[in-house]
Amino acid sequence: MRKKLNIPRIIKIQKIDGLTIQCMFNNGENRILDFKKIFDLWKVGKDDVEYPLLNFREFKKVELRNFTLSWSSVPVTLISEAGDEEIHPYELSPDELYRLSEPAGPSKSEKYGSLIRTARLKAGLTQEQLAERSGTSRFYISRLENNRTDVELSTFRKIVEAGLGKHFKLIIE
Repeated sequence: MRKKLNIPRIIKIQKIDGLTIQCMFNNGENRILDFKKIFDLWKVGKDDVEYPLLNFREFKKVELRNFTLSWSSVPVTLISEAGDEEIHPYELSPDELYRLSEPAGPSKSEKYGSLIRTARLKAGLTQEQLAERSGTSRFYISRLENNRTDVELSTFRKIVEAGLGKHFKLIIE
């Protein structure tokens, strides 16, 4: 059986503000890249390829290409295996970008866990009672409420409707 690799990839640029980019990664996380901090960490100077990106006008030309951030306005010359010079856009490794980024807020599972805990307490239910009503285990409810597991939509619906007696409504805007 083939092992699934969980390699971070950027699937959407959500917002650009100054030298900060908010991105959505393929694991569903929204993360913030503060390039002012990153370039300071890298000690970017006038002789570095990244230097033009300190200009907001150049920085805003960022595009999503090959699941990473790319600036075609900042050319990089690379030598091919055949020894020829090739011009490519400036790109950064998405796994390095993930490492350098910070979460843009609570993850989806943290929001779900908090919602479940709040609703359960408001209903006056124990974790055991909620688990029994929704066909799950107390252990699962505990892990969900403490952000130790993700939840499938169908399971979340069971917990909300059968366990909490509430209506489940999903809105995509």
